[in-house]
Amino acid sequence: MDYIVTFYNHFGAVKFHRDLIKQNIFAKTMPVPRKLSSSCGTCVQFTADKDISYFQPYLLPEEIEKIFSVQGEGQYQLIKEYDD
Repeated sequence: MDYIVTFYNHFGAVKFHRDLIKQNIFAKTMPVPRKLSSSCGTCVQFTADKDISYFQPYLLPEEIEKIFSVQGEGQYQLIKEYDD
């Protein structure tokens, strides 16, 4: 499954990306798709065969805005939203 994670700041996106790469999980930073909102404009897209709960150690609520699953081309489902 593909996921997109949006962040409140660029530092959070970079740190999350590095943590996934260290775990040998394919991830890339990219601009946030127009359908999704973000405070910093940078998101991380990653592919995983594992349930999203596996990534909890890397999901720091103070830096993450929202987590989406990618349902298809331009289609996203909100999984989790963190408050400011």
